[in-house]
This record gives sequence, C-alpha cells and structure tokens, in this order.
Amino acid sequence: MTAALRVSDLSARVEGKLILDRLSLEVPFGEVHAIMGPNGSGKSTLCHVLAGKPGYVVEGSARLAGADLFEMGIDERARAGLMLSFQYPTEAPGVRLRELLLEALDERGIDPGEAASRIEGEGRRLGMAPFLDRSLNDDLSGGEKKRSEIFQTVVLRPKAALLDEIDSGLDIDAVRDAAKAVEEMRSPDIGVVMITHYSRILGYLSPDRIHVMIDGRIVDSGGSELADELESGGYDGLRSRLGIEKRPSDKPAREPAGVLADPPFMSDEGR
Repeated sequence: MTAALRVSDLSARVEGKLILDRLSLEVPFGEVHAIMGPNGSGKSTLCHVLAGKPGYVVEGSARLAGADLFEMGIDERARAGLMLSFQYPTEAPGVRLRELLLEALDERGIDPGEAASRIEGEGRRLGMAPFLDRSLNDDLSGGEKKRSEIFQTVVLRPKAALLDEIDSGLDIDAVRDAAKAVEEMRSPDIGVVMITHYSRILGYLSPDRIHVMIDGRIVDSGGSELADELESGGYDGLRSRLGIEKRPSDKPAREPAGVLADPPFMSDEGR
C-alpha cells in the first residue's frame, strides 16, 4: 500500500555539518505519528527539507503518496498535497484568511462553491469563523495562531501534514484544544506528522506511532510507553538504554536563507 509519506536514508548538511543522518520514516494514510527529540536533534530541519527550503545538501529520498518530492519545487510540493504547519506562524497584514484559503483551493482545482462551503463549515466546526475576514495571524494570540494553522490544514486537505511543534508556547487549555483538532484531522486520505518537545500533548491524543529523534536519526519507535519512558527518564535515560553516547556540544550550523527564509522557518539552534 502506498504511504502518505515515505522517507528513506535521508541525510542533510548545512555548511558541511551533518544535521539529518540517514533518517527513515513511513507514515501510512489515516495515521498520526509523533516525533519527539531534544533541542538540536534536527526535527524542524526534517520539515524544512521535506517542504523544500533551499540551502541544504540532501541525499536520500522522500515520496509523497508515491511521488518523488525532491523532483518538485516548493510550490509543486504544496500542490501535490504536502503541507507544513509552522512553529512560528507569520503575520500577513492585509491578507485575509478567507482570501488566502480561497486562492489556495483554487490552485488545487477546487470549485469556488465547494471551496466557500468548506471554509464556512470547517470555520464553524473549529471556532475560526470570527477570524475568516481578519488579516492572517494579525494580532492573534499564540493559541489562536496554532488553531489557525490547523484550520488551514483541515480546509486544504493535504495528503501529508507536517505539524512543527503545534503545542509550542501554549497554555494547558490551548494544548488540549490543539490535540483535539489534530485528532479531528484524522482521515483515510491524510497522514500526519506531529513534532513536539514534550509528552504533555500526547495526554490528549493517541498517535498511532511515536518516534524519538536524536542526532539527526530516528533511534526508537513505539507506542505510549515510549513517551512514558521519556517522561520518567528523559532523553539521557533513553540514550543510556540504547547505548548512544552524547555528542560534544558545538555551535550548530547556520540555517540556510532563501525563498522560505525566517520567519516562518527558524533555525534548529536551541531546539
């Protein structure tokens, strides 16, 4: 069966520094996978490379519903059904959320009537109706911005969604709301990758698989018991169990700038 997202032996370098190291990941349609890892493990870089941020030296392969992602440009990847929900959503004064979604749905060949109906319906369901005619992320709280990112994902219905630290900077109520929205995103037509530092959001949703990323590689995968292990022993405890030595700390390589420059793409430094 074709997976929503299949990554094989993916390596990525910046300024000669290896950030992703032969990473492999498969996310079937209909499943939600969580990726956890300490700061600087390469989680956000994985999203950047898959989305097409320029400046990386990349080896390996990545396929979206069987199609070769690395043969596509940034816009082609989006049209093909890959969506990245940003850790730091950018503000776009003067660009209304409704207009943005109508334009994006038109690019995907969705009938204008169906597009308008989908936006209105999902807006009511996810509590985003009051924000449809406001500028994108302008004067929104952190929780509202994250809810908007999830809302956009639900409306656009990608084949694979990359949720980069959707719980970052949220209070406990907003984390619960974000988790509920991710669960409601489940569908046989989408695979979801949710990146997080912490296990607290996993208390409100049930990912099909949890992966732990350390030093640019997925070093362990499992169920809720893996999150429980991290909660009790931390990443050092996991390193000890797996026999992974901690690398000497050094200054991370500078993230490449380009068409998709910061923000919303941010450096892996400190992550």
